Amino acid sequence: MSLAHATPLTDPERADRLRLARTFSVGPVTFRRLIDRFHSAAEALRALPDLARQAGAERLNPPSRAEAEDEIAALARAGGRFLALGEPLYPEPLAAVEDAPPLLALRGDPALLSRAAVGVVGSRNASAGGRRLAEELSRELGAAGLVVVSGLARGIDAAAHRGALASGTVAVFAGGLDQVYPPEHADLAQAILDQGGALVSEMPLGAEPQARHFPRRNRLVSGLSRGVLVIEAALKSGSLTTARFALEQGREVMAVPGSPLDPRCRGTNQLLREGAGLVETAADALLHLGLDPELALRPHSISASMAGPGDAAGDSGRPSPASDIVSIRDQIRPGETLPSPSPAARSTPGDAPQVPALASPPPRQGLVKENQASLGTSDGRRPAGDEAATGSESARKLAELLGSAPVSVDELVRRCQMSPPVVRAALLDLELAGRLERHPGDRVSLLPT
Repeated sequence: MSLAHATPLTDPERADRLRLARTFSVGPVTFRRLIDRFHSAAEALRALPDLARQAGAERLNPPSRAEAEDEIAALARAGGRFLALGEPLYPEPLAAVEDAPPLLALRGDPALLSRAAVGVVGSRNASAGGRRLAEELSRELGAAGLVVVSGLARGIDAAAHRGALASGTVAVFAGGLDQVYPPEHADLAQAILDQGGALVSEMPLGAEPQARHFPRRNRLVSGLSRGVLVIEAALKSGSLTTARFALEQGREVMAVPGSPLDPRCRGTNQLLREGAGLVETAADALLHLGLDPELALRPHSISASMAGPGDAAGDSGRPSPASDIVSIRDQIRPGETLPSPSPAARSTPGDAPQVPALASPPPRQGLVKENQASLGTSDGRRPAGDEAATGSESARKLAELLGSAPVSVDELVRRCQMSPPVVRAALLDLELAGRLERHPGDRVSLLPT
């Protein structure tokens, strides 16, 4: 995709991009296609009414310029700012993800997002040993120059953030940046800011985290990272959702082995059976991330790292593993090509975590719809001539083929006997009409009417 800019956006263009991103049925990939086609958010917004009519949608109803400017000002008053996709400060690894947020709300140091990062995630109901290991591994990886990214959840996430406070950590919110979840982590979020870390979200201020928001947060954790390390995860957990996103984004997937008798370890053990990189030490994680073995830690076993003060490992007098780290911070260039991931799981790991239902957000907060639309041809133009004239008929035929179960777009092309540009354009029509849902892996399903 393009969207590259040598300089930051102008204030009017930034506001218009926020308006476009907050428009119902315009998701991250649709946003990219619109900007690539019309070259500015203002032109795309002017074209939306015609596109909506062609798609059979009544109105897409983008927010006004004043509403967008109010949201930008409110974030500034909260000590934050927006980073727009394509601007110099927007994190390059995330920009390479197909459904990267058009705008990322940030509190903290934007320079932290340009450093190489590793996602550390795991069970909310983590064991004491798992939390201790997550904190120690994160401290060591941070001392080696990596930024630790996680989701501020209870258990492993919180331990990872605490371990990396001194070196820099990024917390990804499921709701707005003014909605700390869980609430008892407000002090941790403030400590992250106080020690030079960052808080990020794609949601508007005031948006309360709901169950459907957490998979979106998880894709940002993996998208910001070179790889994802999972420490304790049940077979159906959000951590495995993060691992699946990491695979789809070309990131390394790693896991810490655990007891087969502990349900909290069955998900991580399953990842290992399916090819995830086995991690027992911070050195293992560095090696799986493609970093020079000579710059990694000296071997340090999990049993030693989890040993109590009276254990032999604790009384050996050996220096802390963190003291053995040779810093790699200057060895990793922002935006460098990610290492190829090792063979890993190809199955869908499980469901997103369930959280208590919270109050519905204000009217504008539900407008950033997760989807992956396309505008027809590869250069963003809709098909011309007879193909364009039969767009609504093509959409009707595709609607008859689609159901609630996701199917790949390639499979649709094979089954419907229409050209790929016509299929893409028809899918856009269905999406703008609010009838299509996009899924990872270029899959689609039909929403109930």
